[in-house]
Amino acid sequence: MSKSAKQLVTSIAVAGTALLASVLLMPPQWYSVETRLQLSQWFGVAAYRQAEQAIDENVTGLNNAVEIEPACPEDISGWRSAQQVEQVSLAASPTCVADNPYAVAAFVKGTNNVSMETLMASGLSPDAVVKGEDLDGDGDPDVIHIRLEVIELNGGSPDAIEPTTQFAVAPGINPSLWVFAPKSIGMSTLNFDSNQAKNLLRPPSPTIRIEQGDQVFITLENSHYLPHTIHFHGVDHSFLDAQGEGNDGVPITSEMPVAPGSARTYEIQARQSGTMFYHCHVQVQVHVMMGLQGMFVVEENRPNNTLQTLNIGAGHVRVSSQAVRQDYDSEYDLHFSDIDLDLNKRVQASNNPVEIEQSVNREYDVTQAASELSLLNGRAFPYTFQESLIVTRPDEKVKLRVVNGGSEGVSLHTHGHKTTATHLDGVEVSPEARVMRDVFWLSSAQRMDLELDTHNDGLHSYGSGVWLLHDHQEKSVTNAGIGPGGSVGAIVYEEFLDENGWPTTYGEDLNQFFDPSYYNRISNDESRPLSLDANMLMRLLALGIAIGIFLAALLNIGRAFIRNPS
Repeated sequence: MSKSAKQLVTSIAVAGTALLASVLLMPPQWYSVETRLQLSQWFGVAAYRQAEQAIDENVTGLNNAVEIEPACPEDISGWRSAQQVEQVSLAASPTCVADNPYAVAAFVKGTNNVSMETLMASGLSPDAVVKGEDLDGDGDPDVIHIRLEVIELNGGSPDAIEPTTQFAVAPGINPSLWVFAPKSIGMSTLNFDSNQAKNLLRPPSPTIRIEQGDQVFITLENSHYLPHTIHFHGVDHSFLDAQGEGNDGVPITSEMPVAPGSARTYEIQARQSGTMFYHCHVQVQVHVMMGLQGMFVVEENRPNNTLQTLNIGAGHVRVSSQAVRQDYDSEYDLHFSDIDLDLNKRVQASNNPVEIEQSVNREYDVTQAASELSLLNGRAFPYTFQESLIVTRPDEKVKLRVVNGGSEGVSLHTHGHKTTATHLDGVEVSPEARVMRDVFWLSSAQRMDLELDTHNDGLHSYGSGVWLLHDHQEKSVTNAGIGPGGSVGAIVYEEFLDENGWPTTYGEDLNQFFDPSYYNRISNDESRPLSLDANMLMRLLALGIAIGIFLAALLNIGRAFIRNPS
C-alpha cells in the first residue's frame, strides 16, 4: 500500500474515531430526552408503524387531520345520575364526566362485601379495600385494609412513538406521571383497542378517607420499577409499627424504601380529625412532583359512619360522612399541583429503569425547575370544565377541602363569592378567629377547609352564574404559557348547566380549546437551557477536542485525495 493510501486510511479511521468520541462525550442532557425521542421516530417498529399510518392517511385523503374531541362526552354508561348501588345511595354527579358508581359503592361497602357483578364493573381487586369488624358497635366497620399500587401514565415505549397507558391532562398534552392507585384487576387500559388508561388510574392519587379511631392498614404493593414509600403528612401515626418496623415512610430515618415487586403495610389509628396529605418520600424532589401524592381525610367519629374510603377523580364526594352531611349540602376535594415538563418528558425518553433513574435523580436539577403546568384534580383547563366544577344552588353550604401538592404557592380566588376558612392543616379554627376572603394563600403541602355559602347577600354570594375558581398567579391560568389553561375550575349554579353537565357561558366559544393544535407548541417546545456544572464543562472541553481531531482528519483526507485522486 502506498504512503498516500496509508495516510488516507489512517485519516478515515481517525475521523471515524473522533466522530464516535464526539457522540459519546456529549453531555447526557443533550440526548437523554429530545434526541432519543427524535431517534425513536427513525428507528425500530415505531418508525414503520408511523410510515404505514401516513400511507393510509394519504390514500384516504385524511392528510393528518386532527380530530377535535367533544367538549362534553356523552354519558353512555349512565354514571352521572343519582342512584343506588349495593344499597349505597350515591348523589348525582352533574358534571360532564362522573366517577364510576360501582367503584364508589365498593369503596363504601368494601370490595370484600359487594357482589361479583359490582366488583367486575368497578375494575377493582377483591382485596383493594377490605372492611372488617365493627369493634365499638356503632354501626360501621372499624378495621380497614387498603392496598395501593404505583402506576406510570404516559411512559416511554420501545414499540411506539406515542406514550403508553395514556392520560391527557389537557387536549394533546400527555406528560408522564406516577400515581398511587387502588389495586385493580385486568388491563391498565380501557380495552384491547385503546391505549387510554382506565378510570381508576389517573392523577391525583385518590383521596383516602378514614374515621377517628379506626384501625387502618395501608399496604403499598410496589408495581413500579423504582423504589417508593408512603409518608402520611399530618396524619396521627406511630413512628414504629406493632412489629417494631419503621412506619413513617421516610428512608433516611424510618425504613428502607419498598423495592419493585415488594410490599409494605403501614399502620394508622388516628386520634385527630382533619384534612391531611400523603406522598412518597423517596427522592421527594422527583417522586412527589411526578404525582405520588394525595389528600388524606380523617373524619369525625359518628355512629353509622360508613365512609367513601377512596375518592378517585375530579373531587366530588358522592357519599359524604355523617358529620359533613349534618352541616353541608355537598362536599368537594380540590387538589392543586404543578408540573415541570423537563422532568416529566425524561420518563418518555426510555423504558430502561437504569436510564430513567439516572436521568431523573442525577441529571435533573430541581433547582432549575419551572412550574409550567398547573393542575386541579389532575387536569388543566379546558378538561377542568368537564369534571372539576363545584355545582350548587342558592342558599346552600358546600364544604371544600383544599390541598396544595405543588412546588409553589396557590393564590386561590373565588369569583362571585367569599369563602370562610374553618380549618387550617387539619386543625379547626375557632369561630371568632375565622376569616372570610375571596383570595386564600396555600403554601406547598398546606391544607385548608373552606365553607362556601351561596346565600345571595352580596358578601357570601353575588347570585347565580358561572363563577371561576382559580389560582390568581397569572402563569397558573395557562398551559405552559398558553392561555386559557391551568388550574381553572368554576362554581356553577345548576340553572347554568345544560342537560349534559356543561356550563352555559356567554363569552368565547370554549370548543376551540379542545383542539389539540391550540396547545401544540407545548409538545414541540425546546427544553430550557441547561445549567453548566463541572462535569458538563469537562465534557464540553473533551467534545471540542474530539471535534477538532475530526475536522483535522477530514482535512488530511482532503489533502490525500488532492495528492493522489485515484
